[in-house]
Amino acid sequence: MEDNFNIQDYLAGGVELILKDAFRASLKNPKESLFLVKFSKYAKKATKIRQKYSENGKNIPVFLIASITSSCNLHCTGCYSRANNACSDDVPSNQLSGDEWGNIFRQAKEIGVSFIVLAGGEPMIREDVIVKASEFPEILFPIFTNGTMLNDEYLKLFDDNRNLVPILSIEGDERITDSRRGAGVYKQLVDSMELMRMNNVIFGASLTFTKGNISSLVSREFIDKLHDFGCKVVFFIEYVPVKEETVGLAPGDDERDLLLNEITKLRREYSDMLFLSFPGDEKTSGGCLAAGRGFFHINSHGGAEPCPASPYSDMNVRNASLLEVLESKLFKSLRDEGILMDEHESGCVLFENKEKVEKLLNDG
Repeated sequence: MEDNFNIQDYLAGGVELILKDAFRASLKNPKESLFLVKFSKYAKKATKIRQKYSENGKNIPVFLIASITSSCNLHCTGCYSRANNACSDDVPSNQLSGDEWGNIFRQAKEIGVSFIVLAGGEPMIREDVIVKASEFPEILFPIFTNGTMLNDEYLKLFDDNRNLVPILSIEGDERITDSRRGAGVYKQLVDSMELMRMNNVIFGASLTFTKGNISSLVSREFIDKLHDFGCKVVFFIEYVPVKEETVGLAPGDDERDLLLNEITKLRREYSDMLFLSFPGDEKTSGGCLAAGRGFFHINSHGGAEPCPASPYSDMNVRNASLLEVLESKLFKSLRDEGILMDEHESGCVLFENKEKVEKLLNDG
């Protein structure tokens, strides 16, 4: 049990371990070796930039989550994006352009953001934005993808630009994955992992854990399978219900305790992999990290939100800088009034306190 787990320190140390391991494995690939050496320097520089802002009373988070599209080619059971009407089959006309996202990435680099999670919808629909991200080697871009759109063109892009790291969403074995994501998706995921293993492309996995699948996700059989494919980082994402009919999928305290105990063991047993839990790690590292404490979210239309599961915004990056967004009334109120530190029953404090969040937004 990790009572004083510090997610920022773990990320910094874990990324360094992964970089060293990847460096040893890539001596035969001068291009990758060069990137790893450079990124290590970039990360240290970003830390110094954030420290300078901190000395002036401004907290710059390490992470930014960017939902670069609201379109998706799958219909996963219980998807919060579709439930919040933040995702559809169509391509809305008012999404941020590739150039607008490029401007956001540039600002993020300048204020010391080291990691930008590319999410959606299905982010690989927006190849223009992912190509734009490749122009910022100072930032590591985990791309949370359903794994169904990997092709030779993307493989080359990932091989040429090692700051782009695919994170494949998988629910466990074939039966569980296909029951939530659709028939045949598991096989496409396995094929994608095999392609990346064969091409020495570093990748990770995102595991949405529910009341029914947590035991299988933390099993050594499943983790060994990911490890053998070359998976370097595993995100355990707690399922947060957004509709009454999916409440039964939500984990309870027993499932959260199981994950907390098992993830502590996994971190010891698999030294060449990173294991992260959201929002679990937030509880053991001092409260919810949303609203700029550790990360914040920009939706596909430019709205700055506390996190993807809390779709409330009082500022848009089309007419405000990232620094201004981080000091928005909504973000500051969430940080200053203690909501992020509240005791709560569910995994997500903002979801459980959505009435309070809405009141803060309306009062603004």
